[in-house]
Amino acid sequence: MADMVRDIQGVRVLICANDGPPLSQERDANAFMSAAWEQNAALVAIPTSRLTDDFFRLSTRLAGSVIQKFVNYQVRLAVVGDISAWVDASAAFRDFVYEANNGQAVWFVNDLAGLDRLLSLRKA
Repeated sequence: MADMVRDIQGVRVLICANDGPPLSQERDANAFMSAAWEQNAALVAIPTSRLTDDFFRLSTRLAGSVIQKFVNYQVRLAVVGDISAWVDASAAFRDFVYEANNGQAVWFVNDLAGLDRLLSLRKA
């Protein structure tokens, strides 16, 4: 499956394919940002299959650097997929996900239906 663009709850979302180059370093975020700009997307949905374990280990600072890049360019980010193993392994990461999901810039959702629900709640 290739990347695709979909309107979800009035938000133009770039849904990244499950396969493709991984986001393993901060500079890899540039490819996702470029694709978002090309598609005029306000939100990028990246599947967990495209993220390395370092993204989910807060001590590497990869997630923070990547998220900061998205925030700086005013593009929202959704991490899509099962992150329960990382949440179970780290109280700090669990707290990070909780805080992120209560904000507006980055969300962690299990699937695109979860993203749809979250976006519908944010409109209300």
